[in-house]
Amino acid sequence: MGTTGAYGPSSMNIDAKTAAGLSYVLGWVTGLIFFFLEKRNRFVRFHAIQSIIFFGSISILGIIFRYAWVALPSPLDVTFLCLSSLLGIVGFVGWIILVINGFQGKYFKLPVIGDYAEKYSAPTM
Repeated sequence: MGTTGAYGPSSMNIDAKTAAGLSYVLGWVTGLIFFFLEKRNRFVRFHAIQSIIFFGSISILGIIFRYAWVALPSPLDVTFLCLSSLLGIVGFVGWIILVINGFQGKYFKLPVIGDYAEKYSAPTM
């Protein structure tokens, strides 16, 4: 059951590099999907958790910045509009880097976020 490659067996019958790359494609949504579907492969689970944490944080900060932009008085609203735009750029560049590294089979670890992903990526089976 599952496929075996240089990255170990996968419980989803999909190449581990492909699964790692796909866990970033739709941000935290595909991260959640691959986290719950993959039970054995630590490499895939690492990338799925990193996707959940990175893109989940981007989403939450984006919501906070957008509401702050609307709710705050004039001098501060421009600041939060700029922060929101910068966050979008960081998210997009991060998405490109993470997708490429996932599909290439690289164990690319983001600062701080990667440590948490590594800690919680142990297989469940």
